Amino acid sequence: RAALDRATVLLSVTKGGKRIDNVWGSGGGQQSVKHLVKEIDMLLKEYLLSGDVLEAERCLQDLEVPHFHHELVYEAIVMVLESTGEKTFKMILDLLKSLWRSSVITMDQMKRGYERVYREIPDINLDVPHSYSVLERFVEECFQAGIISKPLRDLCPSR
Repeated sequence: RAALDRATVLLSVTKGGKRIDNVWGSGGGQQSVKHLVKEIDMLLKEYLLSGDVLEAERCLQDLEVPHFHHELVYEAIVMVLESTGEKTFKMILDLLKSLWRSSVITMDQMKRGYERVYREIPDINLDVPHSYSVLERFVEECFQAGIISKPLRDLCPSR
């Protein structure tokens, strides 16, 4: 009887379906890494088309995986490195700034995303020859915007 009463309450709550998914284990961290990477990639591509920071923030929060936000940081920076124009550079900088200021992405998750890029930059540079210089410039801009700390900036690899 107690379980039925609890289920009735959960179903009556706003966004009840989403809440039920979490209670029964199909949402958030229960999703496969492959699925989450795909969702983050789509989120970033949609953001680059629309420019809607608030929608991107909402979509990231809807994934309910704050422990995986470093993936968004990593993928976003890689998009900057692979892009040819200033538009992606500026838009991703604005997105990270917004996600940082709203505390959607924590210092730890930001640091993990950057460190992963730093580790993988030699491989990225094979496909994108100018990636070191773009990364240095992007990291400096992020530091100036207050998104990353001085020690994290100083870890940035250079050629």
